[in-house]
Order: sequence, then C-alpha cells, then structure tokens
Amino acid sequence: MDLRDDPVSARERPTPPQHPWVDRYLEFLLVERGLSENSLSGYAADLSDLLEFLEERKRPVEATDSRDIFLHLTRLRGRGLASRSLARHLSALRGFFSFCLDRGLRNDNPAELLENPKLPKGLPDVLSKAEMESLLSVPDVSTVLGFRDRVMLELLYASGLRVSELVSLALADFDPQTGILRVFGKGSKERVVPVHDQAQALLAEYLARTRPQFQPQAQQIFLNRSGKGLTRQGVWKLIKKYALAAGIQREISPHTFRHSFATHLLEGGADLRIVQALLGHADISATEIYTHVQAERLLSVHRRFHPRSGA
Repeated sequence: MDLRDDPVSARERPTPPQHPWVDRYLEFLLVERGLSENSLSGYAADLSDLLEFLEERKRPVEATDSRDIFLHLTRLRGRGLASRSLARHLSALRGFFSFCLDRGLRNDNPAELLENPKLPKGLPDVLSKAEMESLLSVPDVSTVLGFRDRVMLELLYASGLRVSELVSLALADFDPQTGILRVFGKGSKERVVPVHDQAQALLAEYLARTRPQFQPQAQQIFLNRSGKGLTRQGVWKLIKKYALAAGIQREISPHTFRHSFATHLLEGGADLRIVQALLGHADISATEIYTHVQAERLLSVHRRFHPRSGA
C-alpha cells in the first residue's frame, strides 16, 4: 500500500522487533540459499511474529525453549491460523534455530522435537478436459490483449508453470527451435520444460507479431498495456474473468492450471517421476497427491457407470 493512501505515517507505525541472529539468518537465506523475495518475506514475517511474542513475555531469543515456541503456536492458532499456516511457521522456526545451532549461537534447537500440526488431506482443484478447452477458447484472439491472454493460458496448461514462474519468463528463456522453456523455480532452481506443438506455435507467433505492439519496456515475455511485465495479481484477475465467461462457477486460480496439467498427464499414462521433474518438485510426495486425484475420479466414474454400482 502506498504511504500516501495510509492515514498512519511510517514514523507512527510500531517498528517490528528485530534481532541480529534473525538478520544473519535472512541474509543466509538470500545469499546462500537463493530464496525468492516472496519466500524471504514469508520467513521474515514468521520470525517477526516470534520476536514480538518473546518481547511480550520478556524472553530473550538466546533462552527460548520448546515451551515458548509451543505457547507461540498456540496463540497463533487462537487467532484463527489454519494448520497449514501453523506448519509453515514451525518450519520457519526450525530452520532459524537449526541455523543458530550450526553457527554455534545456541547449543540446541528448541523447535526440533515439536510435532507438526495435522494438515487436512484436501485434494487440489482440477478442471476437467472439457472445462479446460472451454476456458482456453474464451479470449478473443482477434485483439492484441486477447491473443496475449490465449497464449498465456495455453502456456500455463501446456507447462504446469507456477504463476510466479510464468510472469518471470524472459525472452531468452524460450527456445523456438526446440520448444523448450528454461524455468527458474523456488530457490532459483533451474529446470527445462517442453511445451507441445500448438502452444509452441502460439507463443512463437505472439513473440513475433503481438508482443512488439505493446512497445516493450521489459524483457519479460508477457507484458501489460504499458509494455511492462505482467504481475501475478494481473494474471490472477484475468483467469477469474475468463473462468466466469466460460461458465465455470467454482473459484479457480493460476495454480488450478498446474494441478490440471499434472492430473491430465497422469491420466494419459505419464510416469509420476516425469511429472515430478516437469513440476519442479524436490520431493516425490508433493507429486503423489495427483495420484489421489486420479483415484477419486476413477471411483466416481465406477460408481456412476458400473451396472452393479449401488445395487
């Protein structure tokens, strides 16, 4: 938010608690781990919450124990934080105190033995192939903006990119000869992702004929009306608009394309390890959730169409 729109000036706001150990840890995440700006902000916010709690209890970071952290997480749950958010907080605290232990700042990790909150086993929202086809057909490709949007949606579905990866794509990241995208994912990890012929042809045409009409001011592939790179929020709004026009009633997001990409690949017979590599998952368990989506769909079809079902 712009300070000009805020009735409280920056000087009147309370300064978030700080600690030199936290500063060192955040610098480590930035320089040595190569975390993105968004991830770094998340860690900083979680650790700032802990420092605020410790300050209220007059407990120094140097003497923090597992009871302090347990009470901190309990307070967060009392504020309405879901299990997934609590698990993220605990992970950030484990990482911070592990860093302090490795650097000799402490001789223990008080967050190490605390159990993760139980996470709900929710399945990712996935569009059917018919819904996806309907959504992709909505943008008016006779207009400059419509053609850009069609290429953008097609590429999301063809590659399974995160929205942050999509808006970060630069001209040098696409090889039109091979149809390969070079993608920088979480932690600046690089991977290569192939796209199918139709998406490849659309992207090549967009780069040659449509993108120059935006009078580019940036190297990103997808630009806004001012010739600057599209933002994640901009892509989100466009997807919501086109989903509504396609008659899709439920809430969807850019990540729905990623979920649908993975699920449809597995339904077509793709190997789970290949899908893991395409998505850039470090752990196969993150990809295995899509096999549960398959199982749910198979069960649904079986119940609907088997002649003895429900007998």
